[in-house]
Amino acid sequence: MELEGKAFPKLLVRPVVVVTTISKRGIANAAPFSFNSPISFEPALYGFSCNPAHDTWKNIRENGEFVVNVVGKDLGEQMHVLETDYPYEDNEIERAGLTEEKAKAVKPPRIKEAKAWIECKLEKDVELGDHIWIVGRVLAVGVKDEFWKEKGVIDVEKLLCHVAGEFFAVDMKEAKYKRAK
Repeated sequence: MELEGKAFPKLLVRPVVVVTTISKRGIANAAPFSFNSPISFEPALYGFSCNPAHDTWKNIRENGEFVVNVVGKDLGEQMHVLETDYPYEDNEIERAGLTEEKAKAVKPPRIKEAKAWIECKLEKDVELGDHIWIVGRVLAVGVKDEFWKEKGVIDVEKLLCHVAGEFFAVDMKEAKYKRAK
């Protein structure tokens, strides 16, 4: 089957993360992203792709910090709230019924219900195509014990993964997909 070039992301199952930032006035913002990846071990760098008009990018430009919250399947429904385009400085974490938790190394909060988190300081940004690739230097990392397997890796069966558009992988063993509500 031949696909259009723009369809290529449908070939890649990606973990969903929620990036939290704060405005100049300290009001939290949260938004889900699936175009994301570790970049380097030394220095420890992480990157994600963001629409340049997004509040996330505005806050990172102003404050230079963000937290990457790794979410599990149990937070799938909250992603619909977090992806809604609310007015600037409208706290999406509260709207989604999630809990802010103080980060260790940066000012933006972590999401308490997240399975893991990566706290970052802006290292570099690059305009690529119609998005900005945001690179953060990793300052602190944490994971909940129940999400960590004995061999030192995350439990991928609990991970929320984005397939394409409104589809998320909900059962990795049997490759079942669920349309977002």
